[in-house]
Amino acid sequence: MAGSGTAQLRQGEVLLRVEHLVVEYGPVHAVSDMSFDVERGETLGLVGESGCGKSSLSRAVLQLRRPTAGKVLFDGIDLAAARGERLRRLRRRIQLVFQDPIASLNPRRRVGDIIAEPLIIAGIAERDRRVREVLDAVGLDPDLVMRRRPHEFSGGQCQRISIARALVLEPDLVICDEPVSALDVSIRAQILNLLEDMKARYGLTLIFIAHDLAVVKAVSDRVAVMYLGKLCEIGPAEQVFEHPAHPYTAVLLQAIPLPDPDAALPESVPAGEPPSPIAPPSGCRFRTRCAMAKARCAEQEPEMREIAPGQFVACHFTTGNLSGR
Repeated sequence: MAGSGTAQLRQGEVLLRVEHLVVEYGPVHAVSDMSFDVERGETLGLVGESGCGKSSLSRAVLQLRRPTAGKVLFDGIDLAAARGERLRRLRRRIQLVFQDPIASLNPRRRVGDIIAEPLIIAGIAERDRRVREVLDAVGLDPDLVMRRRPHEFSGGQCQRISIARALVLEPDLVICDEPVSALDVSIRAQILNLLEDMKARYGLTLIFIAHDLAVVKAVSDRVAVMYLGKLCEIGPAEQVFEHPAHPYTAVLLQAIPLPDPDAALPESVPAGEPPSPIAPPSGCRFRTRCAMAKARCAEQEPEMREIAPGQFVACHFTTGNLSGR
């Protein structure tokens, strides 16, 4: 694959492949020409500032919002072209864990009914058994939980219920849209450990969306960095965190707080606010906030290129090769 915003596809058993995806809301360019793949059994971390298009991307993958252009290939089938019963059957294999666990659960329904609803829609029998199995898997006693309503539980318990609901259809891919950002710090580790346990137990593939880079590093096999609807960098988590190639990635990593009151402040911070997605800058979209931008950055949009095994960056001059600026 070639062209702007395109990362070379990895070799292996690819479960999800996104090709030149575009999502627009009228004049708003939420996602612009993004391409990447997710291999079966891996966790892809997706990071970026608020408003960069992470949630719009996840909704387009699920076809909750039809993409303006591009393909979403799930196990070789283009979801963007699927309709009716075929799409409904494919959606059983892709589930979503929402950011706000309490708001995502119907307050008027009992927990057992909430988790059983996907089974009813899919026409699957033995619902009571499967509901009990997933509740037990996420660490909740079915006999104590099934007859109660969401307001009787803490945020962490509600997120466990949300995870159980996502797992009850035994999906292949689970998209976690900032699943711990609304939780207390003391609860986050429990939910992250639970997701890792569920991934191993059910053979899941995960897309993990988050603002917290420390969390993403802990759970991800690979990391993709977004800025203003574009993919800046993608690669193995350890490689990206140790050797960031895009200036925006480097700035994000410098912003990670250290538990040390004497730690030095970040060397650089991006200037100003992100540009409007209605009228994104020409060339590199990060150039208006990049301290190292040159004329070429405004004139020519950078293409994805491999700068290390499995690590791709969309930058004319990577952070490790600044000569010529």
